[in-house]
Amino acid sequence: MHRIINLVWKLRTWQDTRGRDPIEYTLMAGFVAVAAGAVMPTVADNIKTVFQKVSNLMLDASTRG
Repeated sequence: MHRIINLVWKLRTWQDTRGRDPIEYTLMAGFVAVAAGAVMPTVADNIKTVFQKVSNLMLDASTRG
């Protein structure tokens, strides 16, 4: 019985890939933006503005429910 439960758990984990790709792409974009800001200080203000807009949108979305 224990082996069957383990098999079912592994199959569920293997099949459940929802949301994985968008999170990975978002993290990669964030890392690239931070690296670009560190290398090119003139770009840092633009990056800060973009992150602030995204933050505001997420905050608005979370308060609306």
